[in-house]
Order: sequence, then structure tokens, then C-alpha cells
Amino acid sequence: MAWISLPMPRPGQVLGLVGTNGIGKSTALRILAGKLKPNLGRYESPPEWQEILTHFRGSELQNYFTKILEDNLKAIIKPQFVDRIPKAVKGQVMNIIRDRCEKEGKLEHYMNELDLLHIQDRDLEVLSGGELQRFAICSVAVQQADIYMFDEPSSYLDVRQRLKAALVIRSMVEGQHSSYCICVEHDLCVLDYLSDFICVLYGAPSAYGVVTMPFSVREGINIFLAGFVPTENLRFRQEELTFKLAQTADEMQLKDDTSANTYTYPSMTRTMVSTKDNETTQFKLHVQGGAFVNSEILCMLGENGTGKTTFIRMLANQLKSDELEAAEAADDHYEIAKASLQYDANVVSYKPQKIAPKFQGSVRALLHKRIKDSYTHPQFMTDVTKPLNLDDIIDQAVPNLSGGELQRVAIVLCLGKAADIYLIDEPSAYLDSEQRIIASKVIKRFILHSKKTAFVVEHDFIMATYLADRVIVYKGRPGVECTAQSPQSLLSGMNMFLKQLEITFRRDPTNFRPRINKLNSVKDTEQKSTGNYFFMDD
Repeated sequence: MAWISLPMPRPGQVLGLVGTNGIGKSTALRILAGKLKPNLGRYESPPEWQEILTHFRGSELQNYFTKILEDNLKAIIKPQFVDRIPKAVKGQVMNIIRDRCEKEGKLEHYMNELDLLHIQDRDLEVLSGGELQRFAICSVAVQQADIYMFDEPSSYLDVRQRLKAALVIRSMVEGQHSSYCICVEHDLCVLDYLSDFICVLYGAPSAYGVVTMPFSVREGINIFLAGFVPTENLRFRQEELTFKLAQTADEMQLKDDTSANTYTYPSMTRTMVSTKDNETTQFKLHVQGGAFVNSEILCMLGENGTGKTTFIRMLANQLKSDELEAAEAADDHYEIAKASLQYDANVVSYKPQKIAPKFQGSVRALLHKRIKDSYTHPQFMTDVTKPLNLDDIIDQAVPNLSGGELQRVAIVLCLGKAADIYLIDEPSAYLDSEQRIIASKVIKRFILHSKKTAFVVEHDFIMATYLADRVIVYKGRPGVECTAQSPQSLLSGMNMFLKQLEITFRRDPTNFRPRINKLNSVKDTEQKSTGNYFFMDD
């Protein structure tokens, strides 16, 4: 991996890094933390620090590395792969964080901000991905350091938790004018919200990476999406990534097709009882009845633990509603018909949230076995497999794939199955910013042209707003009792959801991406007073 330049952090500000996977963002963090010595391209005879400082003479990086060496700056990294933490660290959440806490009076504050108080007595090995992520952020935040680094802090978190984590990360430099903070993030809304300035990374994955000069947050993200660096007059991606919601005449025609089938599902309830550590907990999901049509994508908006995956499994006929189970137990045919889904549930394709591959062969063999007809179809190859870059990993063994590679294979497998309804649970997990946008476009184009319906669970706001034709909003107490509302329009649904989160969005005039308004800013206050939490106008 060759490196050209390095991102330059500034004291008292948050530097955001954006770029594709394998471009060297995590490597850059380790170099800036002083944990990895830059070899200036000479990996066979690496230079000493004195030579490295001479190489960066006259730049801000010379001062930075001098500080690391002479002032012995303390750097802490929140690792990218939080699921590996329990293998390295043992013990209970509160005990570990208390042992690491070096900021007086901040322990309770950060535990509360990151929703860790209710799991403070649990062992790390029983924590979920989202709980481990919040634990990792908290254990970095409570320490006193000169350089704070966060590698992908939003993975596994829902929208509310992402925003809370962003505020905690920002607090690392607030009032601390000498501290540095660097954050690598693929959720562009979160990156926008927490950064003061941005460096874009581009190049060839696993070969070389180039870092741009620092840009303002808006400009930096827009440069990444445009694939063009104006200061260097350099194009690093062939096509621009935009989020225009206005549909083309062709799309409108497809949407207005009068032959569209309408599918309905009844109002349902599902009670889930689980036992953990001899403790029984009960979760109840109420589903308001609704309907959906062909060529439509419905996005499910809710926090973690509100029952989105439960509802998806009910639609896929993997879980029965309480009403249907009671009717079947009583052998009441009228009630069975009333409580049943009003469509053939055999024609449902489901991509689960957690992907655990059991297949031992290559990706090619898996696709041939599971979706041979689609995989060899020229249209499917053009619309789905090529944009998702499956050719690069087609001969790799499935167990050796990374999280992002597995996710792309899972999306192809889901769309490749002939079905009327596609249920896609968190398609953005493990994908980088660029892959997320490409995956969104692939799913949207496929659903539109195949005249099918998709239900998508997604926490990445840019993906959710790009995909959704209509939305299903979840309300209630996560993990206790929640209601999935009937499908409603994107505007009213987003307004309802954002009101729960107490945040407002505006649109970027250049590429129409949604941007979170800073809390209590003029725009935020103005939109809240008029009830326009989600801004649709161009």
C-alpha cells in the first residue's frame, strides 16, 4: 500500500476522513497516532524518525510529528472492529470504564449520553454490536488524551444513537483547544454533523491512497460525491453520485402503471418472550394494517429494538402473529383467513441483518447454486452484479470474504431470487460511502424495472431518503412495546420520525443530499417552529 501525503489534523477541531474501503484510512490513523512509522515508500529499508521529520520539513505535519516524539502526546484509537473487543478485554462494562476514567465527573455523563447505564453490570462477551460500539466510544471519551481517533463510530448504531455518539465525539475538542480529534466515517450525514473540516481519500484500494488538502465540511463531502478535486483539476471517479429525488418521466410512467398489484396485510400483534441470565423479558409489537403496490420501496424508520426485523420476519411468514396462532389453535377458519397475510408468502426474498455464511465454496459456485437463472441473465448482470463489483471477488472463497464483500454478495443473492416481495435488512452495513450509494441505486432500479416491492430497514439517512417511496414509522419504548404505523408518504413519515429525534434536515443545493441542521441553529429553530423537520424543496 503506497501513501501520498497524510491528513493533517488541527488542534481544537474534528477532522473527518472520507473515502472508499481499502484506501488506507485506518493506516493513516495509526501513523498519526504514532503507532506506525511512515516508511516514505522504502519498505525494505525504513527511515528513522529524523529522516521522516526532514521529509515533512516546512509542513504542519513536521510540527505534528515533532510534538508526538518530543511532547510524548497520548493518542487513543476507537478500533474499527468492535466485535473483536470481547476477545481482548474481559469484565463488566462499568468496571472497565471506571478503571479507564481520567475525567472527573464525566463518567456518569458519558454513560448516560451513550445509553450504557442499563447494561453497566453486563459482561462484554454478552453485549450486542451496538452495545459494544457505544462501550468502545465511551471508554475512549472518559480518558484524558491529546489525540482522539474514532474509526467508524456509527456501525451497528441506530439514527438516534449515531447523533448522540457524534455529540460525544465533538465534546472531545470543545473547550480543549490543544486536543486533536480525527474521525473516519461512512455515514455522510453523521460525518457532516460531527466534523469541522474534511480530507477526502482516493486512489486504488489495497494499492495506493492519496489525501486531498483539508476542505470545509460541505465542500469536502461534495468533492467526494462529485469524484472531482477542483484544486488539483483531477477526476478520481467516472460518474458523480447525486440524490435527486425528482423522478424522470420514464420512472413516473412506471409508477403510474395501472396494472400494479395491491398487496394488503392485516393489523397484527406479536409478543416475543426471551430468557437471558434467568431473566425473562417480553417485547410486544403492534402492526397497523396496510397495503403496498408493485415498483414501490417502503423504508422502515425506527430505533434499534423497536421490532423492525420482527415485522420483516412476519411479512416473510417466518413468524406468525399472536392472532394467527390463536386462530390456528382454535381451528377457526374464518379468523385464520382474517389474520393471514393477503399474498402468497412463498414468493418472498429475504436478506437478513446478520450474514453468517455456511457455504464453503467460491462466490461463483454460490451464485450458480442459489440464483443460476438470474446470475446468467444479461440484464441482471448489467443492473446488479456489475455495479456491485462482484467480478473482483467472484473466485474468492465465501468464508474468506470481508464484511463489505459479504454484504454485496447477500444483496445480489436477495435480488437474484425470483419473488414478488423483497425484504432487505440493513443493506448499508459494512459498506463504504461509495458502495452505499451504488447499492441504493441498484436496489431502486431493480425494484422499479422488475415491478416488485421492497421493504428496507436502513439507519443511514442518505440511503433511506434515496430509497424510500413511502415509510413505516415505529413509535413506542424500544425493547418493551412498539407500534409499526401504516405506510405513509416520505414527507409526512420523515417529519414524524425526525420530530421524535428532535432534529431537522435541509437539502444541499449542489447534489440534493440531506444535511442535518446543527442543534439550535437559525435553520433548525425556523424549521421546528413551522413543523418542517424534513425539507423536500430543492
